[in-house]
Amino acid sequence: MIMFFSMASLLSVILAMISFWLPLITPDAEKLSPYECGFDPLGSARLPYSMRFFLVAILFLLFDLEIALLLPTTWAMQLPYPTLMIFWASIIIILLTAGFIYEWLQGGLEWAE
Repeated sequence: MIMFFSMASLLSVILAMISFWLPLITPDAEKLSPYECGFDPLGSARLPYSMRFFLVAILFLLFDLEIALLLPTTWAMQLPYPTLMIFWASIIIILLTAGFIYEWLQGGLEWAE
């Protein structure tokens, strides 16, 4: 046990030392520039954040959470009362669908203003 610990420690120290020596010591002007892609900045980097994009991102997270909540539904068939799990899964789907339809009707998914 002590041999494995000492081997792992030695390997960790060797890899840490190699990771410090491998990179270039003197970075060039390209690496020091804020834009490494080769393009010159054309405009201000301080543009206002789009609220529409934020709403679409929140909707994506909401429906991603829906999938996580509905995953146990497949195992509900092994429960004594699987209809109860299917009922609650249906309630979740209905609520999220109603919220999605409301957002759609309010124009929250329109990109053009």
